[in-house]
Amino acid sequence: MTNSSRNGLDLIKQFEGCKLTAYQCPAKVWTIGYGRTTNVKKGDTCTQAQADAWLVEEYDAFEKKVRALVKVPVSDNQLGALVSFAYNVGVGNLASSTLLKKLNAGDYASAAGQFPKWNKAGGVILAGLVRRRAAEALLFVRAE
Repeated sequence: MTNSSRNGLDLIKQFEGCKLTAYQCPAKVWTIGYGRTTNVKKGDTCTQAQADAWLVEEYDAFEKKVRALVKVPVSDNQLGALVSFAYNVGVGNLASSTLLKKLNAGDYASAAGQFPKWNKAGGVILAGLVRRRAAEALLFVRAE
């Protein structure tokens, strides 16, 4: 995608980490690289270069989907926070979220307050998700 600032890329790298061998995430989904789940199965491996390329490819695809859902102007930081969020919880969850409803109603502050509510995997609050949502909310409200 052109004209992408990729402001959420560092958050994804930080919180997903990079593993070159497939593993099951806390939600029991086979994952590789920086959280890639597309066509991943037990025993898969990749190179660092492939993981980096997949991340950029997937980031741009997620950004395009997020842009299609957002009906109000957003800053590069707000977009980056939303892309990181969608990358982690899925575009469908963003689409049906109160976060998106509040954002599209122009209530940016209430939208920012929704990030921390998405702190569970498999019904369990995870410290890593608490930290990630806090970082996404911080990026969302940070001035450009």
